[in-house]
Amino acid sequence: MARQAPEFDRELADLAPELRWREWLRRVEAVLFASATPVPRDALALVVGQGVSVDLLVADLAVDLEGRSFEVARVGDGWLLRTRAAYAAAILAAADIGDQELDLREFDVAVLAAIAHHQPITRDGLREIFGKDISRDLIGRLHARSLIAPGPRSPKRGAPYTFVTTDRFLAAFGLESLEDLPDSEQAQDAGLAGG
Repeated sequence: MARQAPEFDRELADLAPELRWREWLRRVEAVLFASATPVPRDALALVVGQGVSVDLLVADLAVDLEGRSFEVARVGDGWLLRTRAAYAAAILAAADIGDQELDLREFDVAVLAAIAHHQPITRDGLREIFGKDISRDLIGRLHARSLIAPGPRSPKRGAPYTFVTTDRFLAAFGLESLEDLPDSEQAQDAGLAGG
């Protein structure tokens, strides 16, 4: 069942235009701040007036955040707030990031790169790339970290499961979309894909 947004004044007709825009901007910022996953345009549209350009609000928010320690990032079909990469060492030194740290080994990243480049891909497909079986444990760890998800069943005999990457994968690696992945040759040169 679809979640209903709380009743509140989206139009803000009683405010001057510049104050109305500023309030819509802050609402978008609050939603992005509170969300653990990228927020799509249609969800952000629930907190602003009819006919308001969410894209312009997000662009203005990005400008507002210039010079700050965090930024608006486009991930998949939505946006999120994330800390700028320049502050990663400070966060690791002092912040309790709990289960946010991915703690991936080099081979884990190589498997993720292969899934991203060849998705949807089966375990057999991964075996062909790496020349060895990919353990269920590794697939389980990547799934538990929400970096991969089940894809469509393969049309091959027995309809094996396939794997695809998620928006969390895109966010974790600073990508807006899969089009931002390095090409297969660059990934192999970096040691991130089987050869």
